[in-house]
Amino acid sequence: MKKAFMVGILLSIIIPCIGTTIVLKRLSMIGDALSHASLAGVSAGLIMSINPVLGAIIACILAALSVEAIRKKIPQYSEVSIAIITSACVGLAGVLSGFIKNVTSFNSFLFGSIVAISDIEVKMTIIVSIVVIISTILLYKELMYISFDEESAKLSGVNVSAINFVFTILTAITVSVASRTVGALIVSSLMVVPVATSIQVSRSYKQVIIISVLYAFFEVVIGLTMSYYIRINGAGLKPGGTIVLIAVIGFLLTSAIKNIIRK
Repeated sequence: MKKAFMVGILLSIIIPCIGTTIVLKRLSMIGDALSHASLAGVSAGLIMSINPVLGAIIACILAALSVEAIRKKIPQYSEVSIAIITSACVGLAGVLSGFIKNVTSFNSFLFGSIVAISDIEVKMTIIVSIVVIISTILLYKELMYISFDEESAKLSGVNVSAINFVFTILTAITVSVASRTVGALIVSSLMVVPVATSIQVSRSYKQVIIISVLYAFFEVVIGLTMSYYIRINGAGLKPGGTIVLIAVIGFLLTSAIKNIIRK
């Protein structure tokens, strides 16, 4: 359980850091595209008998770069690039999953297995977390500029292409690691919901990041605690699903309280 809390807390920090830029750039659905890409990578990894997380990382990076490439070709329809890659990844994951012998391993990536992660996966999460946190700090201004207006960022001297490339890689590896722990079908929710909640009470880019991290932290801690202690007919709650439901409840409560205060 100590591993679960450590990994959960690290993810509660880095996922909102990535999610803030994604939401503000109106690319919220990219998490879905990459989570399905991770499933395709996991399938390929299991078929070739290599670490499925490594397969997920490679697949997510390729998918993220493909989204960015298509988005550059048709910038006025950026959401189309996500839909195309999502469709391709869903199809590929569906085809490859039919060749997997150990279905249990594949299923563990669907909804995650944060309480049964290996030492190697813990180390990978720590490394990815350090990279994402340092990158977010060093590229804070650049990420803020491209989050609101890429054209203005270019005029301000920001190398938008380079920043987008770095951010794309960071997003891909974050989704890959998070898919193993909280689940490929759930990670996109964790990337969006805490940020959407934070936006309602924040007045600046910095506040959005800080408050979304705080929201995610408490949601992860509460979700893990509930999934560990609550048992119904001998079965426990799924950590990933529990965390996301708490995040959605937090969003609804924040919206309700904000409306009451306005009145």
